This record gives sequence, C-alpha cells and structure tokens, in this order.
Amino acid sequence: MEAVIFCGIQATGKTTFFKNNFFSSHMRISLDQLKSRYREDLFLEACLKSQQPFVIDNTNPAKEDRQKYIRLAKDRKFRIVGYYFQSKVADALERNSLRTGKALVPDIAIKGTFNKLELPSLEEGFDELYYVSTENNDFVIKPWTYEI
Repeated sequence: MEAVIFCGIQATGKTTFFKNNFFSSHMRISLDQLKSRYREDLFLEACLKSQQPFVIDNTNPAKEDRQKYIRLAKDRKFRIVGYYFQSKVADALERNSLRTGKALVPDIAIKGTFNKLELPSLEEGFDELYYVSTENNDFVIKPWTYEI
C-alpha cells in the first residue's frame, strides 16, 4: 500500500496535482476539507486499517509535521512517497490572488508557512521523494536531488 505526503506552501498546486494523479486511486486526506485534526485522524486511521492508499494533501512544511504520517504509515507497512512542491512565495501569492471565496488564503498565511518550510529528505523515512514544479501550466515531476 502507498501513503503519499505532499509538502509545500499554499497555492502551489497540491490539490490540482492530487486530482490529476491520484483521484481515482487514493483517498484524499486534507485539513482544508475535513476542518479538524480529529476528523483527519479518523480518516487516516480508516485508511491505515483498511490498507487504502491515501494522500496527505496539507502543507506539511516542517519535518515534525510529516513525522506523524510517516511513522503511522511505516508501522502499517505502507510505502511512503513524498512530493515537494516548488514553493516560491511570489508565484504562490499570484496564484492565490486568482482564487475566490474559501479557497483564498490570507497572504500572511502563505508567508508564514514559507517561513516554517523545511526541505524534506529520504532520511525522514520516505521511500521515494519527488520535486514538483510547473512549466507552461503543466506539472513537471523530477526525482529528488537535494539541489533545489
């Protein structure tokens, strides 16, 4: 089974990437959608118990944020795949300005998440790690190289 963990500031394309690549095969676990850690924990536990592939579609900016998911998934013998989304504040603010309603995130939240951002590493427990950027409105996925 596979556990996918996204990492990157808001407005970098994580949810769109999920829809394009994992919608038909993985359960989406997102605080934006579930609204509380309690609900997130319920969904996560259900996926772990039922061996359901899942994607953690949150910012997960710090190693500490990712460790909970990695530890629990490793304990259940899931393969852990990480995707780091290129996190340029100016680009994220521009994309965010095109959002409306609840999708619009305060600029200070994007900047605050960026300030907490720690690059992921295989040493955290990922079995695979990828770097995701956008080029001409398409996602470009590259193996992780530590040279960002």
